[in-house]
Amino acid sequence: MGTLHLIRHGQASWGSADYDQLSALGTDQAAAVGMSWEASGWAPTDAVAGGMKRHAQTAIATIDAIGGDGYDVDARWDEYDHLALARAHHPEALGGDPKAFQAVLNEAIADWMAGDADAGESYQTFRGRVLAALAQVVSQATSGRSIAVFTSGGPIAMVVSHLLTGDDSLFQRLNDVVINASVTTVIVGQTGPRLLAFNEHVHLPRDMVTFR
Repeated sequence: MGTLHLIRHGQASWGSADYDQLSALGTDQAAAVGMSWEASGWAPTDAVAGGMKRHAQTAIATIDAIGGDGYDVDARWDEYDHLALARAHHPEALGGDPKAFQAVLNEAIADWMAGDADAGESYQTFRGRVLAALAQVVSQATSGRSIAVFTSGGPIAMVVSHLLTGDDSLFQRLNDVVINASVTTVIVGQTGPRLLAFNEHVHLPRDMVTFR
């Protein structure tokens, strides 16, 4: 039996000129993942990260904490462009506080899923690439292999929805609650991939738990 460990990136830089950059807290969150693995004597046999800076920085901070050897890159694990979606729905969305932004984003995602939003990549394309990336790592998670995937909340929500329901009906509800630097674990056996744990974050002290 193999395992997949889907790690959401640490906190990005909300409100800054470059969102795709871990904050100082985000770097600490990522290191906490690696330190918890090191403390338990566990390490992945393989690692892959999406193509965004926050994915790479999370992977580096985590892997450095366990003395690992690096990771591969697969941009299919990238997040959808949530900033473009929110702007297309409400041009002033980025001027509000995070809670106000989340409300606007949720409305924008609903339109995007219905095919009504024009903000670059279609929802169908996003769903297709994430599920293709999942199929690849599932095929690689043979007996004894543990693959760490450093990605974002959207791809994790898509994967978990499909594992639980066979479709994307839970995508938006799950997407709302994925914690920064949380770990979602999938076991891969003869019957295929199955969800073992979602959104684990006991490695984070209470004051380090963030959603955005």
